[in-house]
Amino acid sequence: MRSFPRRRAWVGFILIGLFSFGTPRAFARQEAPSNPANHQGEKPRDNSSEKKPAAEDAKSYHEDFSVLPVEKSSLKLELAVLGEVDDKPGLPYIRERWHLEWRPGDPIDVYILKPRGVEKPPVVLYLYSYPQDTDRFKTDSWGGYVTGNGFAAVGFVSALTGHRWEHHAMNATFFTNLQESLGATVHDVQMILNYLSTRKDLDMTRVGMFGQGSGGAIAILTSATDARIKAVDVLTPWGDWPTFVGTSTFIPSEDRLKINTPDSLAKIAPLDPIQWLPKVKARSLRIQDVRKDGHMPDAAQEHLEAAAPDTAEINQYGDSAALFPAAANGRLLEWIKAQLQPGAKPPAAIEKSQRIHYFPPKMPAGSPIGEHQ
Repeated sequence: MRSFPRRRAWVGFILIGLFSFGTPRAFARQEAPSNPANHQGEKPRDNSSEKKPAAEDAKSYHEDFSVLPVEKSSLKLELAVLGEVDDKPGLPYIRERWHLEWRPGDPIDVYILKPRGVEKPPVVLYLYSYPQDTDRFKTDSWGGYVTGNGFAAVGFVSALTGHRWEHHAMNATFFTNLQESLGATVHDVQMILNYLSTRKDLDMTRVGMFGQGSGGAIAILTSATDARIKAVDVLTPWGDWPTFVGTSTFIPSEDRLKINTPDSLAKIAPLDPIQWLPKVKARSLRIQDVRKDGHMPDAAQEHLEAAAPDTAEINQYGDSAALFPAAANGRLLEWIKAQLQPGAKPPAAIEKSQRIHYFPPKMPAGSPIGEHQ
C-alpha cells in the first residue's frame, strides 16, 4: 500500500520569498454549491453518481508507474468538484480550487487562477519541489505574478506530497516510493491537461510548465511524452538517479539505505530525466541550475546539462545568491510567458558556448549552503 511519513520537519528555504512572493493572506472563500454548474453554462451535474464505490475502483484500477503515457493506464476522471472560488475585489484574477479524482485513494486539489477580462488565456502549470504543499497557490502576491500579462496559472503538488500523503499508509516516503512519486505525477499532469481541455475557457494551444526540483524532473518526463506542453522551464531539476540517490544531502539517511540498492535503482531507471531530456517534445526548454544546491548535487546537474538537446537554454548559477536577481519580483516567470506569446519562434540549435550562461557565486567562501528548493 502507498504510504507517506507523518509530518516530517519541513526544510527551510532560503529563497522561499522568491517563489511564494509574500506572506500568505487570508484566502477569501466563497464555498461553491455542492453541485455547481460547469463553465459552459450547462445544467449542474449530478456528482452523487460520479464516484464509484471503493471496491469497484480498486478492482478496475490499473497503473504502471514506470510507463510515461497515461493512455497505458486505466485512469479516467471520476470526480471534478469546484470546492472554492476566491473572487476578491481588487485582485486582477479569480482563483478556483478544484477537487479532482482519477485514482482510488488519491484525490488532488488543483488551483486554477484566471486573469480578469481575458478570454481564453494561455496556461502555465506550476509544480514545485517535494515537500512543498499548496500554500503558495493561496497567496495574493504569487497569484498576481503568475497571472500577469494575461496568463492563467494551474498549481498542484506531486504524489506522496503535502495533502496527497494523508491518504497513504505511514511506512513509505516520497523517496522510498520514488517510482510512484514520479510516475503517478507524470500521469497526473496529463490527466490535468485532459481536464483543462474540457473547460473551453483556456487556450490549450499555448500551454507551458514550470517545474522546480522534483517538479522539474516531472516536467521533463511529462514533456517527453506529451506534446501539448509547448514550453518547459525547470529550476534545478532532479535527475541522474544513481548520482542523486548516492550523494544528495536532502535524502534522509534511512531512506537512502532503502533506495541506494541495485534493485531500487533499476526500478527508477526508466524514469530518469537524463534519459528523456533529449526526447522532450516542448519546442522551448530552459534549464536553470543552482550550484552548491544542497539538494541536487553539482555532478548530477552537469550530467543533465550534458544530456539536454542543443536547442535548450541553460543558465548556471554559482550559488543561490546568484539566482536572486534573476528570480525576484516575478522575473523568474517571464521567460516561459515569452515563449507562449503569439508568433513566438522555437529556438534554433546553437553551440553550447552560446546557449550556456554562467552567473558566478555571490556568497562569501565558506557560507552555509543555501537551500532554495
